Amino acid sequence: MAQVTATKSTTIAAAPETVLAAIADYTRRAEILPPNYRDFRVVEGGQGDGTVAEWVLQATEKRSRNVRASVTASADSVTETDANSSMVTVYRVTGAGDGSTVTITTTWQGAGGIGGFFEKTFAPKGLGRIYDELLTNLKVQVESNG
Repeated sequence: MAQVTATKSTTIAAAPETVLAAIADYTRRAEILPPNYRDFRVVEGGQGDGTVAEWVLQATEKRSRNVRASVTASADSVTETDANSSMVTVYRVTGAGDGSTVTITTTWQGAGGIGGFFEKTFAPKGLGRIYDELLTNLKVQVESNG
């Protein structure tokens, strides 16, 4: 099994604290999720550290994953650790001039063999497209509320 990583970034015209607060607000998370995320719900909490949320991530037409994410938050990131798999997603926010850069990085232990080769080759690209949409939605939400 090999580790698989998908990463996407964008710049948002808002202070890092504002962007991080928007990412950590799971009560409004559904507003920025692309259609690939289904059945999103907050199980516990709703604001940052200690939040537990569930959703179905429809990665492709035939591949979906039931996610139960436990959230930890720090001064510059929000981390979602999936109880159902090895998947960990980190939203890191850093200052960038008058705004912020948000980078989403997801890692997981991929399959072995030829299936693992295809997963490592194609899954990051597919997830990257999903993250492009999520980051665009986040940017619109934060910049329109700023």
